Amino acid sequence: MPETVTDMLSRRVKLSNGLSIPQIQLGLYMMSGPETTRAVRWALGAGYRGFDSAQWYYNEREAGQAILSFLSSPENTAGLTRQDVHFTSKLRDNSTNYDAVRASISKSVKDSGLGYIDLFLLHSPLGGREARMTSWKAVEDAVLAGEVKMAGVSNYGVKHINEVMTAPFKIKPLVNQIECHPFNTQTEIRAACEKYGIVIEAYAPLARGMRMKHPVLTAVARKYGVTPAQVLVRWSVQKGFVTLPKSVKKERLIENADVGRFELAEEDMKILDGLDEKLVTDWDPTDAD
Repeated sequence: MPETVTDMLSRRVKLSNGLSIPQIQLGLYMMSGPETTRAVRWALGAGYRGFDSAQWYYNEREAGQAILSFLSSPENTAGLTRQDVHFTSKLRDNSTNYDAVRASISKSVKDSGLGYIDLFLLHSPLGGREARMTSWKAVEDAVLAGEVKMAGVSNYGVKHINEVMTAPFKIKPLVNQIECHPFNTQTEIRAACEKYGIVIEAYAPLARGMRMKHPVLTAVARKYGVTPAQVLVRWSVQKGFVTLPKSVKKERLIENADVGRFELAEEDMKILDGLDEKLVTDWDPTDAD
């Protein structure tokens, strides 16, 4: 049964704590303030319910304002409330200074203007073990205080996942946001996360456009009568990931979610899996000490 854009954007992935989050979300990486304002409003109108920001992106404020502005506007024909929108942000730098991290999280909540942040992540494992442990404690306390609803990590390698999951914290990471697409399938990290029930959030699911003309990818796209970008998003969805395609163009962000009219056959999923070349499109701190 074909699914519409609205259907796909209504899909949710269940987390180990029993809650769920939107499966297809709009990534806000490298978006300027004005681009963020426009893209978030367009996306909400198209049916997106999840937005992925970070302190490092410098657009938490614009994203939050765009969400609140849309919710109070005539465009909000579905009668959405703050609780219907999932907002993620991330800690820029891990630190051994607990108070500094705790204040940084509070600043993100304040800057967004949303009252709370749905999901807050440690952006990377950089800084060393003590900084990771201290920073996670601050995130845990932000959850317990109600400033943050859920917590997770990003760019964590296998050793970092094992480290935090075996530490005596009350709250454990629900997601690990990593670069993941057919050209970098991250099988070892995914296996470590699966062992602990951690959901994978795939950033750069379109490989930042670097492989859109790859002959295998274009052949699969032709077979289904879709674009290479749609094949990549569909691959991510069928893997069960939360996927974060980014676009500042209205028609493109709708197209990226229009992946419910086809399903990739198992043989084509395997062909796409075979494209893994460990492609890193930006940075890869998953081996950090």
